[in-house]
Amino acid sequence: MKKAIIISLSIIAILIVGCCIFYNLNLKAVNSSDSDKVEFMVDSGSTYYSVIKKLKDEGLIRSELCFKLYIKFNKVDDIEAGTYSLSKNMSVNEIVKEFSKGNTYNPDAVVITFKEGKNMRSIANTISSYTNNNVDQVYSLLNDKEYLKTLIDKYWFIDETILDDKIYYSLEGYLYPNTYEYKNKDVSVEDIFKSMLDEMDKRLTEYKTDLLNNDYSIHEILTLASIVELEGANSDDREGIAGVFYNRLNNNWSLGSDVTTYYAAKIEVSDRDLYQYEINDANDYNTRSEHLAGKLPIGPICNPSIESIRAVLYPKKSNYFYFVSDLNRKTYFSKSYEEHLSVKKDLIEAGLWYTYN
Repeated sequence: MKKAIIISLSIIAILIVGCCIFYNLNLKAVNSSDSDKVEFMVDSGSTYYSVIKKLKDEGLIRSELCFKLYIKFNKVDDIEAGTYSLSKNMSVNEIVKEFSKGNTYNPDAVVITFKEGKNMRSIANTISSYTNNNVDQVYSLLNDKEYLKTLIDKYWFIDETILDDKIYYSLEGYLYPNTYEYKNKDVSVEDIFKSMLDEMDKRLTEYKTDLLNNDYSIHEILTLASIVELEGANSDDREGIAGVFYNRLNNNWSLGSDVTTYYAAKIEVSDRDLYQYEINDANDYNTRSEHLAGKLPIGPICNPSIESIRAVLYPKKSNYFYFVSDLNRKTYFSKSYEEHLSVKKDLIEAGLWYTYN
């Protein structure tokens, strides 16, 4: 009798565990890699129970039964009529949370992605493409000294340096690259900048103590980070690259960065090769010129990611003065120019030399 009871209890326990596993598995997203948005309509008078079949038919949930049980166990309130933006990579919990917000769907919403390493000209063109603003409005705000002074008062990481007339674009390097959503195309340039500056504030605050106690100003750190962002875009070691640049600065060398020379000439790297007079130009951005030996450019040359900012804050110490990356993003460091040329020769012969397209 005892043996029969033990077997029965074991079977019951296995069934309970199996049911729990089945339940939890069916609360997961249908397809975690499918982020495509689905407009889901909830008619007036609908309840959670009445929309379950539609959720299943549109492939947004795995199991009608498990969804019903989730609603019952969690005592979810009634659902509000309207249009909701859902996707197959949302779990049942996330779908219910979206419903609980109420009808917040906005068909006029504008989603803009500002990519890392893009300069202000690219940002101006992106804003012009996605909103009812034009590039001239972007540049006009960047040149508005009174507006810039309000930013200096508001954000701890911005100071009067951005008012320097020699800087091409006042907020270059300060607008954090990310994906942002706005109510509609009528969003102002000022509101777009605010969202990007707020995001930069959030990202930098984690490192505020180290930023404020650094030998370099925050403007200088963002400047070097912007160079590391572009020079290290195809590298696996941004900290090492930052270390090389610090070695050059500390030894009164020019940084010798091609990307600064292109920026100085207001030419995109992918547009064309530079002319010799552009390479030699004693411009405040051009680190190929001896004019900036031992110095940083006057300001950032793009808007860097937090990874590049962190690399500049915490560089890898070394005795290297040169670097190059191959097609596989592996970075090679050298102490001398001769060694650097030898590495380059080996990479070309091995078919691993990276060429910008």
